[in-house]
Amino acid sequence: MIRTLLVDDELLVRSGLRMILDSAPDVEVVGEGGDGDEAVSLARELEPDVILLDIRMPGADGLTAAGDLAALPNPPRVVLLTTFDLDEYVHAALRAGAVGFLLKDTPPRDLVEAVRTVHEGNAMLSPSVTRRMLERFAAPAPADSAAGRVEAQERLSVLSERERAVLVSVAEGSSNAEAGRALGMREATVKAHVSRILSKLGMSNRVQAAILAHDAGWA
Repeated sequence: MIRTLLVDDELLVRSGLRMILDSAPDVEVVGEGGDGDEAVSLARELEPDVILLDIRMPGADGLTAAGDLAALPNPPRVVLLTTFDLDEYVHAALRAGAVGFLLKDTPPRDLVEAVRTVHEGNAMLSPSVTRRMLERFAAPAPADSAAGRVEAQERLSVLSERERAVLVSVAEGSSNAEAGRALGMREATVKAHVSRILSKLGMSNRVQAAILAHDAGWA
């Protein structure tokens, strides 16, 4: 069973999420919280595999909680719940180690699949949302752009030519299947390349790698 914790200050939102997830035979909602402090406290107590975490909450918000959760000895996989257009610090949370984000109007079937996907160790952002998010947030500040680009390129120099091609495709918002079609690879091969890329870069998810590729000017 995938042990899941729900954290949102709106009871109706939590109730809706619980109803959807309870319908899945392999997902168990082990607890609910209303703010970031509760998220961390409940994570320590219940040790969930996945946390669905709202960004905007009174008290400790989702961004603060995401950083605290990432510092736990056995951190859960954190997926941020967001309205996207209003949440201009989603980028910082992804850099901090959250594995992705879901819009609050995500269809029920996709919500369940998202929990399964992050539990398997993959990031959960739809390609179209990834493109929009990276276009809006990934560019470094003008004053730091030259130095940031050089630093990013140096970090990426450990990748092979094939890994670079896969990373560029990922940074452009392609799914594994789309990247495979574009590069003439099997989807499983792309997935293996992504795993090696993350290992070489010391990163926890493909979103962080995609942001680094944007910082380097690769996409």
